[in-house]
Amino acid sequence: MVSDYLHQLVYGYYPYLAGTVFLLGSLLRFDHGQYTWKTGSSQMLSSKNMRLASNLFHIGIITIFFGHLVGLLTPHWVYAPFMSAGTKQIIAIVVGGIAGVMCLVGGAMLAYRRVANPRVRASSSLMDTLMILLLVVQVSLGLLTIIPALNHLDGGVMIQLAHWAQAVVFFQGGAASYLVGVGFIYKLHILVGLTIILIFPFTRLVHVWSAPFGYATRRYQLVRKRG
Repeated sequence: MVSDYLHQLVYGYYPYLAGTVFLLGSLLRFDHGQYTWKTGSSQMLSSKNMRLASNLFHIGIITIFFGHLVGLLTPHWVYAPFMSAGTKQIIAIVVGGIAGVMCLVGGAMLAYRRVANPRVRASSSLMDTLMILLLVVQVSLGLLTIIPALNHLDGGVMIQLAHWAQAVVFFQGGAASYLVGVGFIYKLHILVGLTIILIFPFTRLVHVWSAPFGYATRRYQLVRKRG
């Protein structure tokens, strides 16, 4: 009975708590903390391996984010006519595995730099350090889910996870019931992910809201020589 209650609490109610804090917290910080709305780059403090680590981490995590977004929130009937759930799972394993390794290597390098470099550590907040460590743990858990996924390539578990995500995002109700019987590693991966969403507004990650998409359509800057 207690385990059923905790299951419902974590996978039925906690997603909405995390989502509410994520949205309202980001809005309030943007409104009241403009000076803290930045990447807080520490490259000028120490640039050793920074470019490699940053590129690996960002390419990996962006690929993972959009892969999860499309993979979990696209209903099964959309891709069923031309792709089976098993094929989709294999693609997710290959693409997610490559992106996950890139993100893990880059993230581990950034985490080590933040903890081991005295100058970077001194300029980092507790939330900065906690977030990068959580991201490394989360990516590691994601890579570990590949092991059980290889034992059931029919895509059944992936469909369960997608049903859970869609039930949460589209307010369908009964979301937690879709995770009954799902392996512990998947549930832990989801729990850590929700926690990252929860603390997102209190970290430097808020800068992702300000992705510079406008650069693609901006007008050319005219630079003239002095007469």
